[in-house]
Amino acid sequence: MTSIDAAEVRKVVIACDAGMGSSVMLASSVRKQLKGTPITVEHAPVAHIPDDADVILCHAGLAERTRSAAPDRIVIPFQLFIGDPAVTRVVKALKSGGTIDG
Repeated sequence: MTSIDAAEVRKVVIACDAGMGSSVMLASSVRKQLKGTPITVEHAPVAHIPDDADVILCHAGLAERTRSAAPDRIVIPFQLFIGDPAVTRVVKALKSGGTIDG
């Protein structure tokens, strides 16, 4: 899958590896930004991405592993855990509508 209509998204997963908690903080931030929407935001290891994830955000260094683990889902890689433009674009699309391209 290469794109999804934002209106169809029900679950966003922040995928991580065994790290220092930055992805947990990102999941909390995205959850707060999407408060009031019907979208669930979860945090999960790359090896345990939920089957019902629609969009997966992961650090660029994990993008290939994430795509292999979830080949039928939209994977959005990012570089920065705070203020990354890719994450900002996804949140904006989820709040305002549009297409999310992976």
